[in-house]
Amino acid sequence: MKPYWFIPTHGDSRHLGTSVGARAASFDYFRQIAIAADSHGYEGVLIPTGRSCEDPWLVAASLIAETKRLKFLVALRPGLVTPSLAARMTATFDRLSAGRVLINLVTGGDADELAGDGQFLDHAARYEQSAEFMTVWREILARSHAGDALDFDGEHLSVKGAKLLFPPLQRPYPPLYFGGSSDAAHELAAAQFDTYLSWGEPPAAVAQKVADVKARAARHGRTLSYGIRLHVIVRETEDEAWAAAADLIRHLDPATVAAAQARFAQMDSVGQRRMAALHGGHFDKNDVRKGLEIAPNLWAGVGLVRGGAGTALVGSAEQVAQRIREYEALGLEHFILSGYPHLEESHRVAELLFPLLDIDRGANAPAGPVLTGPFGEVMANGIVPRHVSAS
Repeated sequence: MKPYWFIPTHGDSRHLGTSVGARAASFDYFRQIAIAADSHGYEGVLIPTGRSCEDPWLVAASLIAETKRLKFLVALRPGLVTPSLAARMTATFDRLSAGRVLINLVTGGDADELAGDGQFLDHAARYEQSAEFMTVWREILARSHAGDALDFDGEHLSVKGAKLLFPPLQRPYPPLYFGGSSDAAHELAAAQFDTYLSWGEPPAAVAQKVADVKARAARHGRTLSYGIRLHVIVRETEDEAWAAAADLIRHLDPATVAAAQARFAQMDSVGQRRMAALHGGHFDKNDVRKGLEIAPNLWAGVGLVRGGAGTALVGSAEQVAQRIREYEALGLEHFILSGYPHLEESHRVAELLFPLLDIDRGANAPAGPVLTGPFGEVMANGIVPRHVSAS
């Protein structure tokens, strides 16, 4: 498996739905998280997009020189930039980062946000536009290695003589990631993308989505890899983990939950509707598992007020590792994880979970000589901490 972490460019906190324990979304904070992820050997970091976030491309670019091996999964939004400009941005980032950019297409599902960005297409038309956008983007980058130009005339987008003089390092273009739960999303993923991502639904539901995308990809003569986006609340014991889940939402109130759910209901995202259906707005401070533990150790409490990925794996390190292995058995390879607050949890997840998982270090293997022990604090000028196997 390949583990990824998350840069919280929309803000971070110890508690959802409140300013208590909140942190400023600053460069210094993003830098700390990126360095922690890089040091622990995460494959990369997802950087979100939307009007609630700092711009993902500027944030990612600011972190290139702060990291060594970390990859950046950066969002592209069709309609906000032209595919030709997006191709140049991609190639430049790939060149400046020595091949560390990954692309995540986001079509958007919030009508108010889309209108504010000058986008007025309905759900079906947005996916048509996205398909044309990716066709142009892919062709420009792929042809750049030979210096060829592209002419394209579509329903939503057209280019004539589109050309890229500085090709990306990754051939034919940086890897493409995409998530979506509608039929249109599955078809687009199958036809044009390298990795399909699901939000954290119960394993049976994820298996159905993977099977559908896999069948569609086969009809296109293509093979994809698969991944999942999950929050993680992992502790040394199960009781500690559920106590942490309760603490995460302890400042929530029914009015805040109702307001958030009403706002989500206005969106046309199929994935967002599926997230909301998992918890049904159920909220009981006295029993955070009741109505929210939708599968063993899979908790929908995050989605009470957070849009997008709204589920977390909650439990001891052994329990969470087992749940991850169950998803891995479905064919999932990419695990995009996060936890509140993101700096401390990046360390905790790496320290508790990584020793229990079969992680593909790949290009993120440490460069140069690998430092050996002692690990931990040396005591009394000579007593080395005892090694205890985490597994």
